[in-house]
Amino acid sequence: MALSRLNARQLETFLAIADCASIARAADRVCLTPSAVSQLLGELEREVGFRLFDRTTRRVSLTVAGADFLPAAMAAMTQLYAAQRAAKNIRDRASGVIRVGAPLVLCAGVLPDAIAAYRDLHPNVTIRPLDVEVEQLVPSVADARIDIALGPNQPLGERVGATPLFDSPWVVWCSPRHALARYDVVPWEALRETAVVATGRDHEYSVTRMLSDQPDSHRVLPVEIVENVTTAFGLARAGLSVTLAPDYVQGFARSQGLVMRRTGKPETIRQICLYHSKERELSPAAAEFHSFLVRWSCEWYRALVCASV
Repeated sequence: MALSRLNARQLETFLAIADCASIARAADRVCLTPSAVSQLLGELEREVGFRLFDRTTRRVSLTVAGADFLPAAMAAMTQLYAAQRAAKNIRDRASGVIRVGAPLVLCAGVLPDAIAAYRDLHPNVTIRPLDVEVEQLVPSVADARIDIALGPNQPLGERVGATPLFDSPWVVWCSPRHALARYDVVPWEALRETAVVATGRDHEYSVTRMLSDQPDSHRVLPVEIVENVTTAFGLARAGLSVTLAPDYVQGFARSQGLVMRRTGKPETIRQICLYHSKERELSPAAAEFHSFLVRWSCEWYRALVCASV
């Protein structure tokens, strides 16, 4: 028996009649005329192949077959209502799972605050922050390993787009007992004579290109490259070296007891961006969080700069 013509309106009407024991009262509940309710009931009975109700002039009651059919109809409508609520939540950007990639410091020091602020607005959305190396941000978005990415500017290619958020200057992070801490602005001459530790190949590239147009004797070259920023901060905290990193890491750096000093001109500026796929449409929830991050991150960085002045 093909039941492909069963529909939600028929089942809703059937359940209303069963609960009200009256065609007229059921019609009021589903906002239809009694004749329309009778028509829907007749269509349903033809589809299932048996009578659902015994009718008298005073009462409508379930047949034995109708009583047997009732639990299945209730279960079907429960699932339909659940699907309807899910669709509404998705449409209203109120639910879903979003995978957001970011380098370690941004993932640990920035994303949690953004997620907490967003959860106040959309408590049913699940946001999963994922540690992603800077060099893997764009490939991870392109290959759908993450939905969106937050991080320093990177070459894009044709598959990924970027939304600029804010510009962050590279600064010196050192122990308050380090010789460079006495400067308000660290001159490049002093920095060239100091042991500088870089974090990862992306940081190494950023450090080595500082003053890259100058003679070799004027460039700043890292004496060591470590994999994790926490290691670089640990070495700086112990006074063994200093490290160069964007100023947006200051929440994490200050928790390690480090002080921030600007560099002399020319400064190296790092642009922070949001990355998204140009080949796949973001889910409604991810699109909403993307828009939220654009607004929130700019306000967050502005407050960070004002607090550090």
